[in-house]
Amino acid sequence: MPETMEINKDLIAASSTPIVLAILAEEDSYGYAILKRVRELSRGRIEWTDGMLYPVLHRLERHGHVKARWDVAEGGRRRKYYRITSGGRAQLAEEHRQWQAVNATLRGIWFALSIPIPASHPASAAPVPQGA
Repeated sequence: MPETMEINKDLIAASSTPIVLAILAEEDSYGYAILKRVRELSRGRIEWTDGMLYPVLHRLERHGHVKARWDVAEGGRRRKYYRITSGGRAQLAEEHRQWQAVNATLRGIWFALSIPIPASHPASAAPVPQGA
């Protein structure tokens, strides 16, 4: 059952680039399938709309991190598929490094200031990334 916790819109926006790049690193995909994969991977905690996803894809395309192509899917419907580029893979690695640093910093601050994370909170069970 998905958690009912609402994630701050600023955090969702900030995480959109690494999420999209990670999904495209898995395989080429199209808009609706990306939206569905985000929902699936987040266990329903993040639900994007077309209006959220397509500006991210267009920005990534402008920066050369993804390439788009039109293809005909089963049933004859045309879909725009996106694929991650080598520059996109490098950007994904950088995004990963930065998110690990932010995560480690927050955990360190919360520990240093003795701010408890409830045992039932998902972050309390998450392992601290190696090298962070």
